[in-house]
Amino acid sequence: MSLIVMKFGGSSVGSTERMQRVAKRIADYKEAGHQVVVVVSAMGDTTDDLIDQSKQLNLSPPSREMDMLLTTGEQISVALLSMTIHSIGHKAMSFTGWQAGIRTEAVHGKARITDIRPDRIINAIEEGNAVIIAGFQGMTEDGEITTLGRGGSDTTAVALAAAIKADVCEIYTDVDGIYSTDPRIVKCARKLDEISYDEMLELANLGAAVLHPRAVEYAKNYNVPLVVRSSFTQNEGTSVKEEAVMEQGIVVRGIAYDKNVARISILGVEDIPGVLAKVFGALASSGIDVDIIVQSGVQEGKADFAFTVSLGDKEKAISVVEGIRSEVPYEEVNSEENLVKVSIVGAGMVSNPGVAAKMFEALYNLGISIKMVTTSEIRLSCIIAAEPVHEVVRALHTAYGLDTAEQAFVGGPQDRR
Repeated sequence: MSLIVMKFGGSSVGSTERMQRVAKRIADYKEAGHQVVVVVSAMGDTTDDLIDQSKQLNLSPPSREMDMLLTTGEQISVALLSMTIHSIGHKAMSFTGWQAGIRTEAVHGKARITDIRPDRIINAIEEGNAVIIAGFQGMTEDGEITTLGRGGSDTTAVALAAAIKADVCEIYTDVDGIYSTDPRIVKCARKLDEISYDEMLELANLGAAVLHPRAVEYAKNYNVPLVVRSSFTQNEGTSVKEEAVMEQGIVVRGIAYDKNVARISILGVEDIPGVLAKVFGALASSGIDVDIIVQSGVQEGKADFAFTVSLGDKEKAISVVEGIRSEVPYEEVNSEENLVKVSIVGAGMVSNPGVAAKMFEALYNLGISIKMVTTSEIRLSCIIAAEPVHEVVRALHTAYGLDTAEQAFVGGPQDRR
């Protein structure tokens, strides 16, 4: 008998029919003798609808009240799913995040889990229930309701799997596993049988939307076996684990892209010690994550440097830089949008020379200029103009030998958390 954590996103429970399909899958596991804990997101577009309603009443609602509002979506899902399971003859019990013992830091909108006290979950399992838990939410030590931000239900599922020592955590989504790239763009994308935590973490951080980076990081830290599967088919999914077997001749495992990129350039900065520390210290203090940093050569005692941030942080970052001009004199600050970060990822890259050259050659053949580059042992990323991104992904997929015979995949609207 195995203890299995299953996570279903919003599109998986987005209608009565889909809710019944999920309940049947849970019942099948129960009838096979497994113990089951299920984490569920809000149904379909519920969260977006709640956000739209809030903006009609208050364009800048308090973050505490937004958490109070948004957590209701998951509460509806867990109650309805539990009722559906009861209707087909199985015991089930639903819990909110705080009833399930999920404790978080005191941050509204993007809290991190600090502790899980799973006593009620374990008791409910021992009583023969399928335990249905609201994802995306928790409670502070002071009793404040919080939400975990984007990808919060993935993180909830993995954290619960670690806390109750589950045998596996299955993430159900709208595709039947992890692909070498987005199969909506590349019809001949390769479905991976398995992938390492490190490779998956890089892909998730670089824009692959199937798993959230925090969930993968949690799985890696606590060695939680993950399987990504489709909620619409019975196909075998992709296993995410510590070490994955490399296919013969495949060096690059996946290709990801991220359009949420802005570049900020600071020109004519005096080349004196401590300049970069002041700039990036100020950005960090303002909660702005910086990705790629490039500094040009020094001429006449002055240098230019550029860095990337998320599009949503662009204006804030410019304001921070302008605010420290008296401490860090410079001639000009400017920004650029309509960019994309295209990345290749693979554990085999570290021991195979020529991987970077092949990417640069593919971009050159398309007539595309590279604006910035960053690398790690298993990843290479280039900042380019956003417009040809689909063409670039297809070209790179072919260049690294990832194409397969075209295959259809079962999909639907992407789960948002």
